[in-house]
Amino acid sequence: MRPLARDVTLLGAGQMLGFASSYYLPALLAEPMAQDVGLPVAWVFAAFSLALVVSAVVGPAAGRAVDRQGGRQVLMVSNGLFAAGLVALAFSQGPVGLFAAWALMGLAMGVGLYESAFSALVHLYGFGARGGITGITLFGGFASTLGWPLSAWMESQWGWRGACLGWAALHLLVGLPLHAWLTKRPSGEPADHPAAPPPAAAPVLAVPVSAGARRNTWLLASVFAVAWFGSTALATHLPQLLMSTGLALPHAVAVAALVGPAQVAGRLLDFGLMRRLPPLLPAKLAAAAHPAGAVLLLVLGTPAALAFTLLHGAGNGVLTIAKGTLPLLYFGPQGYGERQGLLMVPARIAQALAPVVFGVLMQRIGVSALLLTAWLGMLAWLALSVLGEPPVPSAAPTAS
Repeated sequence: MRPLARDVTLLGAGQMLGFASSYYLPALLAEPMAQDVGLPVAWVFAAFSLALVVSAVVGPAAGRAVDRQGGRQVLMVSNGLFAAGLVALAFSQGPVGLFAAWALMGLAMGVGLYESAFSALVHLYGFGARGGITGITLFGGFASTLGWPLSAWMESQWGWRGACLGWAALHLLVGLPLHAWLTKRPSGEPADHPAAPPPAAAPVLAVPVSAGARRNTWLLASVFAVAWFGSTALATHLPQLLMSTGLALPHAVAVAALVGPAQVAGRLLDFGLMRRLPPLLPAKLAAAAHPAGAVLLLVLGTPAALAFTLLHGAGNGVLTIAKGTLPLLYFGPQGYGERQGLLMVPARIAQALAPVVFGVLMQRIGVSALLLTAWLGMLAWLALSVLGEPPVPSAAPTAS
């Protein structure tokens, strides 16, 4: 197996585990967690929101660490942090322990999720990482498909505390070796750039300073913020949202689990068209997919549950690729890790608000809460329309 394909496989499998055991955990464990600890469910989602705030704070520092020394050590540390956070969660007995455990989980998320994986690949392969970023997201797209059924099974067998301990064990027994096998590159050694951009686009500062770069930075940060609000809202509430349309719990979980395959299908389509279409077009179509699905669900109700889930998943899948590739195309590989962390700060804050805000809306207006995420999706489409194409030609070759 070629080094890039091997590293993409290792990073992608690590992301699948990381997201399944953190980002997708509250959707099925929040209620038993709250009942056992003796707190309202809203408190569990508030603790999860704290984790997202912590991840936003540590993201730029984690990106700088990857820029300096590569992703192998950083991601191995994240597995230890995930395991520690999950064990702390399993042994929490009240609000203090619960919030402290989720804060530790937030540290792990800021160090170990997509931004660090993308940065690790860019650190190794420069512009040649573009196709590899798509590969990582293909694996990550199955996180909900793996995570929700496996969390449900572990909770039914061992309770929610046992499920947390099971995920912790997987981080130590599976995730840690995966990241230990990543390609090593000495710190400071220049990355191979098999798909380097034209010379005019090559000089890139660690932090963009031109007016155009600042404008693009703010637009991209805004797109990621509103997109990740909707993504997190649905990641934490999708089974319950589908149940509010009339689906029984097993059917709602089964349909919600199709988000993963839909994300992968969207990413495969995006990868197949990567060399043929302008880079922004797939992202713009993806931003419009959730609003289109929301309209169908609001108008047709239960019969449109599957269509909504597939459109939401496909759009979210393509936007996840855009989160990794667009900053690379607009600003280049230099300082990529730190920039990824900075670009995602507003998105992480939006994610922190999403579970609570969307949960409150669902309690009050039910499925009509989708009006908010649909409106945000259209704002993302508008920001992408204003952005303008990146300087790197879309026909540039990509590594595979």
